[in-house]
Amino acid sequence: MKHYRAWAEIDLDALTHNLAVIRRRAGSGVGVMLVVKADAYGHGAVAVAHHAVRCGIDSLGVGTSAEALELREAGVRAPILVLGTLVDEEAASTLRHRIEIGIHSSDRVTMLERLARNLGVRARVHLNIDTGMGRLGVLPESALRLFGEIHAARHLELVGVMTHISAARGALDDATHEQVRRFQAVLDQARDRGLLRGRVHLANSASLFTGLAPLHELVRPGISAYGILPGGLPGAAELQPVMSLTTQVVFLKDVPAGTTVGYDSTWSAPRATRLATLPVGYNDGVAWRLGNRGVVLVRGQRAPIVGRVSMDYTTVDVGHVRGVEVGDTVTLFGRAGGEQLALEEVAREAATIPYELTCSVGKRVKRVYVGGEALPLPSQPAPPTRAVPQPDEPRPHRTEVAG
Repeated sequence: MKHYRAWAEIDLDALTHNLAVIRRRAGSGVGVMLVVKADAYGHGAVAVAHHAVRCGIDSLGVGTSAEALELREAGVRAPILVLGTLVDEEAASTLRHRIEIGIHSSDRVTMLERLARNLGVRARVHLNIDTGMGRLGVLPESALRLFGEIHAARHLELVGVMTHISAARGALDDATHEQVRRFQAVLDQARDRGLLRGRVHLANSASLFTGLAPLHELVRPGISAYGILPGGLPGAAELQPVMSLTTQVVFLKDVPAGTTVGYDSTWSAPRATRLATLPVGYNDGVAWRLGNRGVVLVRGQRAPIVGRVSMDYTTVDVGHVRGVEVGDTVTLFGRAGGEQLALEEVAREAATIPYELTCSVGKRVKRVYVGGEALPLPSQPAPPTRAVPQPDEPRPHRTEVAG
């Protein structure tokens, strides 16, 4: 792998383990919709989705219709829900590929009913109720009207009802329980009127791991599947990190005391030392804010990042690490042999959240998939009618994918 400037190793066995933890916490009879938006939080949505389906995950959630269509084109046949809003120009392709759609307004009901009628299909929709996130979704006081409109539409099928929990600490926050109360009130009213259909879902990773109840028929974990929980929530120790971000030393330089490094010369060598240049920067997942703050692992030792992180390069002080050579592997976060530099620690130093770091791992970084060989491979459901022929699924073992 050292012929790459940088690579992200994605451990499919760790993903399998995390999905098993999620299933155990969800409990019997509760389905799991794995969220793979933003290229599976930077881990590679196509490979992750195929592996998750092999693990028995029954559906997938994405942020945009383009993400859903990418998965369909890659041969993923499991149910996919666009959790966000739908781009009108992609609506026809979305319906033809039996991609499920989150619905937020009467205008969207009208548009999808007309389009589905013209295409001769039934649009599978999830009604999104805004109980406190304040972004997408119909307000509770207008939700019954939208339930009725969907029920009356001949070419729409209500297959789910959802809301989005806003508190990062899930059930540990009083605001979450107020959202649940509002959501439940709408569900009760819709049920009394015979309008409630499909699977109800609201629990994200934080809610699932903090014991939110009820979980209803479906949970929507995202970041926990990749081995991360926000804010040190209970259960974090059960998870295994899935991504390790790695690069190599491309240049070494012995410098005298007083040598400055990087844009604006924000670091000056306090003594004679050795500097190592790494061919990665903020385009590759190394946060700009790690300049003069972060560390990396070199030969099992921590080496400080010195000077500002630039777009393409990062410099580290390796004067205290014996025997460093050009070509040595450097870990930016994740596991390196028996050592580990936790993503959560790196995020704290960068004054950000772990999600931002994994999502910012750019296209120049190769994704290398390892593990997953022993997993049983149950068949996916038959491809939907009207879908274009799909390519064969990729093998998970050491698959290498650009970007």
